[in-house]
Amino acid sequence: MLQPAAAKVAAPAASDVAANARLVELSTELRCLVCQNESLASSRAPLAEDLRREVRERIAAGDSNPQIISHLTDRYGDFVTYRPPFKARTLLLWLLPPLLLLIGLFLLLQQIRRRKAAPSEVDPAQLAALRAEFDGTNNGKDTQ
Repeated sequence: MLQPAAAKVAAPAASDVAANARLVELSTELRCLVCQNESLASSRAPLAEDLRREVRERIAAGDSNPQIISHLTDRYGDFVTYRPPFKARTLLLWLLPPLLLLIGLFLLLQQIRRRKAAPSEVDPAQLAALRAEFDGTNNGKDTQ
């Protein structure tokens, strides 16, 4: 009868710990290409697993974090990073949110100014008649 061998788990080497820390750091900065707004670290998609494996291989090959990010952006585009660089192709990504905020503030201020500037168009005689009708003090007069 075969008995399973008692296996001991080896303690990770210091370089493995550092490599895993870099992998986690890079995986949180990178976006999964198939998931909607999910980091590479939290995604369980097969492509995300492939990208994590690629990052792990690049770390083992001695590439620095900027080199790894540069390699991935060259291959997959700026969408792979959560912080795309400020350049002509990504100008819309950087300028559209503040522009929309400014437009919204402008429209809000215009609406507030219009409301303050609108004169009161209530006729005092109509207001008195409405108050009397509301209070039930129209003295039996029929307004119809």
